[in-house]
Amino acid sequence: MSNHQHTLVIDGTSGISGDMTVAALLDLGASEEHLREQLATLPVGGFEIAVTRVNKHGIDACDFDVRLAEKLENHDHDMAWLYGNEVGTEHAHEHHHHDHGEHEHEHCHEHDHEGHAHEHEGHHHAHHHQHRSLADVTDIIDGSQLSDGAKRRALAIFTALAAAEAKAHGKTPETVMFHEVGAIDSIVDICSVAICLDDLGIEDIVVESLSEGHGTIHCAHGLMPIPVPAVVNLCQAGNIALTPAPVAGELVTPTGAAIVAALRTSEHLPARYRIEAVGYGAGKRPYEGCSGTLRCLLVRVDA
Repeated sequence: MSNHQHTLVIDGTSGISGDMTVAALLDLGASEEHLREQLATLPVGGFEIAVTRVNKHGIDACDFDVRLAEKLENHDHDMAWLYGNEVGTEHAHEHHHHDHGEHEHEHCHEHDHEGHAHEHEGHHHAHHHQHRSLADVTDIIDGSQLSDGAKRRALAIFTALAAAEAKAHGKTPETVMFHEVGAIDSIVDICSVAICLDDLGIEDIVVESLSEGHGTIHCAHGLMPIPVPAVVNLCQAGNIALTPAPVAGELVTPTGAAIVAALRTSEHLPARYRIEAVGYGAGKRPYEGCSGTLRCLLVRVDA
């Protein structure tokens, strides 16, 4: 495969998320076995991945799901602890069952509970309340056996995500904290994208624009307008064109936007290209008005 350069064209008409991107790349032919081997080298536990086939709006697609160990799945408890109010609890429950593929809106929060983390450290359930900084995530990625190229891409995505979340919350990329549950979910999604891109030998990544829905979303901070603040910041930083879609709900997640902001090499399709493979990645959200799949094309540019 490496005898000529591969270009990936990501079709953003159904938005983008981390898990949809991984699924589309697996559907394109990235090796699931290789992905599992590489993820096993991450110095972090408490997760497994599931790769299945689903049918979305008549399209046969791959579904990629990060399943967290039960000890990490207690979102309601975590939310109440983090925010110290009833709002956190009721929204956390709703968020978790909203058919969202990713738990991203729990990832980041203004870290006003420094004292709490230390109070809980002696307890046997301290793992519920870990928070991870960008430095912690960097150490996890660096401590893995991912290829240098995959590490570089994973770190670029996380750095873009941390910068956008920090700007939204009035923090710096160094001080913004990822909540443990969200952090593991994101680490696996983001490393998986980097591993699969590496496996497919992809150099250039073309994304013309991203479709985004409208309305509001429940998250730990209460109601947020769509696109959520981190996505707004990523689209601004990455100069990503947005196309409004007739969908009430979020089509672009922070991880999805971070992938585009960090890795896109062009927003223009080649003048001529030939399709070598196509992959469809399933979304978890049952929105009307969009296909619910992320289509990726592996193309050869006609010189």
